Amino acid sequence: MDSTSSGIADPPVELDLIAVGAHPDDVEIACGGTLANLTRMGYKVGIVDLTDGEPTPLSPGPDARLEEARRAADILGVMLRINLNLPNRRLFDGFDERVALAKVFRRHKPKVVLGFAGKTVLASPDHYQAMLITDAAVFYSRLTKWDEYFDGLPVHAVTNQLGFPISFHSMELPESAGYVVADIGATMAIKIEAVRAYASQFPASKAGIFDAIEHMNRYQGRTAGFEAGELFTSYRSVGVEDLMRWASPKHART
Repeated sequence: MDSTSSGIADPPVELDLIAVGAHPDDVEIACGGTLANLTRMGYKVGIVDLTDGEPTPLSPGPDARLEEARRAADILGVMLRINLNLPNRRLFDGFDERVALAKVFRRHKPKVVLGFAGKTVLASPDHYQAMLITDAAVFYSRLTKWDEYFDGLPVHAVTNQLGFPISFHSMELPESAGYVVADIGATMAIKIEAVRAYASQFPASKAGIFDAIEHMNRYQGRTAGFEAGELFTSYRSVGVEDLMRWASPKHART
């Protein structure tokens, strides 16, 4: 897993998918099982953390948090992890922030981008700002006649964008054009291991977070017939080519 503190020096590897979080550990909690599953299927996956997540009460400092992020990425098997070093606790949607993330998309050309879906109740407001930045960066990535802001990087159109809601206080689904549940039955344990890599954030006094994550993912999975799953929101309706294969896979014509 390659990592860097900015998008400028990254190797120009093309990625299938990039997941964007406000802080190291956001992506692991929201969709770590999906990322682990995709990497095991051979897809090239990357993570962008907009901030280093510091300061936090129990962390010794940014270097320790970045090492936790590196270890978590290794556990998930992602190819690339980038930290844009935007200010934690003071993250706001702005032009420079949008451009910084759009440069990452132009450089690594993901087909799919995952980002926050709505506000995270009783948690950091950085999450909502990260959603706004991600939405705008996906749009900026494909805009022509704006080369002076993008270091000569060619335009890139992201094929699809999905949102990941994080909520431990409500079972209500966020407003969305559609919903997708990704099967993480085979990678649930890997996801929890990646979250546990953040020892500074989840000491013994907060051990209940692991049960909360697992219970949420098992509930979400069972709504779709899986042992465990992760929920994503879609900004457009979810379509199928073969209705029978989707509706009754055991009985669909092969």
